[in-house]
Order: sequence, then C-alpha cells, then structure tokens
Amino acid sequence: MAKKVQHARAANDAGLSVVVIGAGISGILLGIKLRERGIHDFVILEKGATLGGTWRDNMYPGAACDVAAHSYVYSFAPNPAWKSRYAKAPDIWRYYNDCARRYGVLPHIRYGQEVVSADFRDDRWEVRTADGGVFVADVVIAACGRLHHPMMPEITGRDRFAGPSFHTSRWDRSLDLRGKRLGVIGTGSTATQIVAALAGEVGGLSLFQRTPQWVFPVADTPIPWWKRLAYRFLPGHASRYYYQLQRETETRGRAATGDRDARAARDRQCTDALATVRDPELRARLTPDYEVGCKRLVMSGTFYEAVQKPGVQVVTDAIDHITENGIVTRDGTLHEVDVLAYATGFDAHAYLRPMRITGEDGITLDQVWRDLPLAYRSIAIPHMPNLFLVNGPYSPGGSASVVGIVEAQVDYILKLLDRIEQADVAIVPREDAARAWLDDVREQARGSVWGTGGCQSWYLDKTGTPSIDPTPLSELVTQLATVNLADYRERPRAPVRLGAAA
Repeated sequence: MAKKVQHARAANDAGLSVVVIGAGISGILLGIKLRERGIHDFVILEKGATLGGTWRDNMYPGAACDVAAHSYVYSFAPNPAWKSRYAKAPDIWRYYNDCARRYGVLPHIRYGQEVVSADFRDDRWEVRTADGGVFVADVVIAACGRLHHPMMPEITGRDRFAGPSFHTSRWDRSLDLRGKRLGVIGTGSTATQIVAALAGEVGGLSLFQRTPQWVFPVADTPIPWWKRLAYRFLPGHASRYYYQLQRETETRGRAATGDRDARAARDRQCTDALATVRDPELRARLTPDYEVGCKRLVMSGTFYEAVQKPGVQVVTDAIDHITENGIVTRDGTLHEVDVLAYATGFDAHAYLRPMRITGEDGITLDQVWRDLPLAYRSIAIPHMPNLFLVNGPYSPGGSASVVGIVEAQVDYILKLLDRIEQADVAIVPREDAARAWLDDVREQARGSVWGTGGCQSWYLDKTGTPSIDPTPLSELVTQLATVNLADYRERPRAPVRLGAAA
C-alpha cells in the first residue's frame, strides 16, 4: 500500500515546515506565533474531534479554572467579557476557540489525527497517525499537555457496577442526576468542584476520600458590568490587572519555596477555612497530616460549606471492592450509589506516551528517558534534533498560570526556529547540558514544600523528587529570553517541505 502523505501547505510557501502535536492552549498558541513569524507551512494534529484539550475534555458539573480568569489568557489577547473572577470550563473553551478563529489557526488544524510515531530520517521528521497518514516536516513541536491520560484506580469489581460510571474527564453530560445517589472517588480539585456544584442538587452524595486536601479559600465574585466595560475600552486597565494577578499568583507560589511570610499567610488562610467546618469529627476527617502546599492546593470558597449540607457524606474508610449497587469499604459497609464518578486525576508523567519516538542514529525516546524524563529547560530532548516540547518534563507549575509558562517556552522555541532557519541546521541539546540543568532543578525542588511536606502527590517523580521547576514565572521569562547555543549541537540539514499528497 502506497504511503499516504497528508499536509496543510499553502502554495509557494518558503522556510521551515512544522508539525505541531495537540490543539489545546499550547498548540493554538504555537499556531498563532508561527503565523506571526511568517511560518505558514505547518499543521496541527489533534486526536480529538474539536480543539481545546483540557477544556474540551473536562466538562463535568462545576468545572472551572482555579486560576483567576483574567490571568488565564494569552497576554496579547485579554478577554474583557469574563463575568466572574474564576471562569467556568465552557467559557474557557469558547475563549480559546475564539482565539484560534481570530488569529487564523483553524485552517491548520487536522482533527481525528492521533499521532502514533515520529522518526527522524534524512534530517526531517516523519510523523505517522493512527489512520495511516504521514506528515513530513523539518520540525516537530509536541504540545500534548500533561492531563489527558485518565488514571483509573485498580479496585476489585470496578466493572461489576450496574449504573453509569466514568472518569470525570469523560463525564456523561446527557445524564440526569436528579434524585440519583452519586458516588465520587477522589478529593482533588475536580472532586471538590463536583461536590460544591451538586451537593443538595442530587438524591445523595458520597465522597470517598483517601487523603484529605488543604483548601485555599477563594471567592468567585461576579465582575460588575462597569468593570467589564473598563476592561474592554481601556486596554491599559486590563493589562495592569493581568500583571497584578500574575504577581499575586507568583507570591503565593513563593510560599512553596521558602518565603516565610507568604507561607504563614497561606497557611493561616487554609486553617481558618478548615475551622468553618462545625462538626469536630468531620473537621478531623478533612484535616490533612502534611504541610500546606505539599499537594496542589484546592482553590474553593464553597467546598467546606457543601460537605456540611444534608445528604452529603465524606467516607474515609478505604475502599475494599465495588458491587453492582455501590462501594464496600474495608469496615464492611455497603455505600449504595446509582452513579459513580472517578475523580482520580491523570498520569501527569506520561509525556509523549504512547507515541514511539526515534531520533538521530536510531536512538529512541525510551532509551533517552530510561532513568528519568530528560529535556533541557523542559523543551529540548537530547538525541532528538528539531523536536521540542511545550510544558514538558520538570516544567514550572506551582507558582504561575500555565498560560504564562507556555508563552515563555513558546517564545524560546521560536528563537530556536530562527536559528534553525538562519543557519540551515538541525539543533539538539547536548546531553551533559541537559543533565546539568535537570540536576540543578531537582536540587532546588528538593528543598521546596513539595519535597519536604510529607505527602505523596503527582508532583513527585519516580524517585520521590518533585518534578517541578520551582523557578518563579518572572525569573523563567528572563532565563528563556536568550538561547545559549553552547548548550546545543548543530548539524547541517537538507530543507524539506510538507510533501504533496500521494
């Protein structure tokens, strides 16, 4: 069978050809920035039926961003229309869809294109999709995100449950929950948002908690009409507010890395919020035994109120097994439920998986990452020329909006693309430089609350070391403002274009 080559190449294009994997926040941003740089020979491969990534998939009741809406935007595209401080998932999805349309990215997206492999051959990448398509390009940029592989717990009898059951990222929105008894497994941000949204609205709600979470109180205050008008017609006002929110988030993030005043203020707010739980027994069950900030903080001003409503129970006995009618805990109690939702998170360390990646000299990604995921500045992988990541391994994540982080990383990648095109080379990080950078990041992270706070979380890598760069966003922007070419190897390349369909 002849090889099928698909492409989205405009006539008479010149310069680099690029394949972007993923049409979420990062992929859309890349599309905008590539067009801005005059690079039009690119395609964005999206495995889903629509764009949006996290905000396409996570449409469960109460789904919202725990970062203030006005800072969860591209810095160049403020949204004056947010109606409250924290935006709901459908509004966030609409914002990024509108950005893709407004900045001309939509024609470059190919939906239903799940990438299964990428091979570096003859100074170019051959990217294969599950439907047999092949895309050939000079550069591959993976903007796959970290939260798209749902984690399902290994619980005996899980497949025996007779009612509807699903991971929260696959929520059945056609389901009418009125009068139904809902079981929610998990107590992270997703679970708390669901509980806050549905407590008192369903026939009963059982929250199955393995580990309690620290909750940072936030008020989702409405934004009055006059302030929305000011954001719309006074761009400077919106810009100042954007950077004010970035500073507030960064200050809170510094509490994780040793700022005593910030830590004391954060801890006090969390303990004061917990004190609003009136029942001492329930409050004890909701009290973590680790330091504030060790796990990602749950941001909510309504969760503690919700768990105190009639018809809501917090179950702390370990789950033993699942039956047709509900969940049996280790003490032998059957908790009957009609619907079961798994708010059990994602495999945040499955970078690029399950894609098969082969770089220079036949070296595979599995070989490079045999010990730990290794990517210089979370962006470039040794032995993988002209392959770059957005929000890759050991990216910052505890002290800033992810949008600000990916903007800084994308700007750095664009500088690499400039070098590739101007010098007519393929570029790859030196392995010793990548390992030195990773060692430095891991050493800094060990001293953070993520490493010393006494908990198990998805922040930790397989060695128990935090897998997050603790660098604040303001410093990250400075670090990524220039490319140190001494940390890279260059090799001459033969330019190619995305080929015509065969």
